Amino acid sequence: QVQLVESGGGLVQPGGSLRLSCVASGSIFSINTMGWYRQTPGKQRELVTTITRGGTTTYADFVKGRFTISRDNAKNTVYLQMNSLKPEDTAVYYCNANIRRYSTDWPPRDYWGRGTQVTVSS
Repeated sequence: QVQLVESGGGLVQPGGSLRLSCVASGSIFSINTMGWYRQTPGKQRELVTTITRGGTTTYADFVKGRFTISRDNAKNTVYLQMNSLKPEDTAVYYCNANIRRYSTDWPPRDYWGRGTQVTVSS
């Protein structure tokens, strides 16, 4: 079994910063791409940012220059540093990871965390 657990969400004022973390645990052979998505009530979940095992990153236009994704492969952990937060960044943030559980496991599967609430408000 694989679990992804996010942490670090909370309430922050506009212009403030938060750092999210997501740890993957359980039966894991390898983790490929990891990423962060977000969702607000009544809207579809949207991609925020991804990072490959080798460190190649992608960002949605609405967070470029403000958010930074990073990962620690030894700890099966991905981070999201969020700066210059705006009220429109308010959402539940979900961690995603593409994982092979065993050496014979193919294709890799996507796993999701339960999400962490980020609220940007004065």
